[in-house]
Amino acid sequence: MSTLSSYRRPVQDHFEPESDLNPQAQRRLRGHLEQIDYTTYASNKGVISAKLGPVDAQCFQRLAVATAEARACWVAAGLEFTQHAHAVSPEQIARLAALKSAFVELADVYEGLRRIVERGYLTAAV
Repeated sequence: MSTLSSYRRPVQDHFEPESDLNPQAQRRLRGHLEQIDYTTYASNKGVISAKLGPVDAQCFQRLAVATAEARACWVAAGLEFTQHAHAVSPEQIARLAALKSAFVELADVYEGLRRIVERGYLTAAV
């Protein structure tokens, strides 16, 4: 099965306390979960900002251009391979798969970077 994106965010579960927990235990559990969430946020922010450094609109533009180029190469190859009446060869199919993989990976990088900024792990200067 082929998908456009290999990375999918898990469905976000929301905290729903057990019905048998008393209000004090529910508040304590909520506090622990908030502490866990903050620790995760702070860890992501520290590691990602140290690894990526500053990101600006030009970074997104370069990534967008590279992704568009990869998509155009993939589609152009498919059109080229099907211009003739003969069947597409296994080698051509392998080439299409490699081109599609490049496009999908770059599209996933864009989505990942966008999510990093959206989550506040990294500030993008615009």
